[in-house]
Amino acid sequence: QVQLVESGGGLVRAGASLRLSCAASARTLSGCAMGWFRQAPGKEREFVAAISWDGATTVYADSVKGRFTISRDNAKKTMALQMNSLKPEDAAVYYCTLDLSQYQTRPPSSLTDYDYWGQGTQVTVSS
Repeated sequence: QVQLVESGGGLVRAGASLRLSCAASARTLSGCAMGWFRQAPGKEREFVAAISWDGATTVYADSVKGRFTISRDNAKKTMALQMNSLKPEDAAVYYCTLDLSQYQTRPPSSLTDYDYWGQGTQVTVSS
């Protein structure tokens, strides 16, 4: 079984930075892609970023490309999302997720491809 817990959310000004973390309770994260999604009030949950099982391949939504960086540390069983130059439109609840499919070359960006989800952490950006 896999349990995921996000942390690091908060209130920041536009242009500021924030780093989100995701801790997994599984023995290892071997072979599994992981990602971040976000959901703002009144909107569908949308893809933000994903990373392959070995960290070699990353995928980003166009809206965050160049500003956000996803990373993982399989030894520590953690994943992070470094968010720079935050904009008001980045405000949302951010969710950590994991795909049980093994050794995929490219991490998926579809919500339905992921199997485990955290409870989410709130990010608020003021102008």
